[in-house]
Amino acid sequence: MYNPLISVSELQALLASGQPCLVFDCSFELMQAGAGEQQYRESHIAGAVRADLDRHLSAAKGATDAASSGRHPLPARETFARWLGSVGLRPGMQAVVYDRQGANYCGRLWWMLKWLGHTPVAVLDGGMQAWQAAGGPMASLPNASEAPNQSKAAPPQTYPLGPVGADLITGEQVASQLGRPAMSLIDARARPRFLGQVEPLDPVAGHIPGALNRPFSLNFGSDGKFKPAELLRQEFEELLAGRDPASVVHQCGSGVSALPNMIAMEIAGLGRTGLYAGSWSDWCSDPKRPVARG
Repeated sequence: MYNPLISVSELQALLASGQPCLVFDCSFELMQAGAGEQQYRESHIAGAVRADLDRHLSAAKGATDAASSGRHPLPARETFARWLGSVGLRPGMQAVVYDRQGANYCGRLWWMLKWLGHTPVAVLDGGMQAWQAAGGPMASLPNASEAPNQSKAAPPQTYPLGPVGADLITGEQVASQLGRPAMSLIDARARPRFLGQVEPLDPVAGHIPGALNRPFSLNFGSDGKFKPAELLRQEFEELLAGRDPASVVHQCGSGVSALPNMIAMEIAGLGRTGLYAGSWSDWCSDPKRPVARG
């Protein structure tokens, strides 16, 4: 079982072995709707199914059963399980997720699979770029009428829900723990957004009082792969400055770019941490909640 990372060579060997495995392409562009699907159509790892942040990894607009709030609310576990079953994921099958943006969007799927109770899930270290650099087989959908994932041979069935394997934190829980040592918030947004100098996506600029800032991009080397475990551990221990790693709750703008920080902490051997999925977009939607700037 590979978790949290799998290398290109390990994935190549896994696919060649014939063992059950399902690869997910999570390519997405936050500021350009439809770009991720177009990228998938033009090129993706051969055999990979499409996982779209808006359509598959977030609740439908207006859904009454969403599992979280914010700009990208989580779908209900049951809804997510139906989709996973429809694309052929089965219990115990190794899932591999990748994207083209530093594990932002595939990190969301990595976490959601754990949340569903599916343990064997790994991020392809280096993503699409590393796969292509190694000469891995690619595929495309040249026919515009061909829908992603429509040709899967496995008959549709709902993935069975398992025990919740990830910690989902609500805005109410965050508010109740502000300023207490039981919770250490880590905000993954870029420094200017954290400081409240700019805010391109949400109606209020700033950050949750007491949050620490670690932009998600700091987890990667120049090759797009995660930094070595020892270096990540050193960096997070310096950031936490004596705080218990088990107290960490990750957040960002909408529960997406927070995940590279969580994955990095697992790589570093710092254990399981929580996700405030609603993140800043949920927090700032309530005018009664405090906001810090600078």
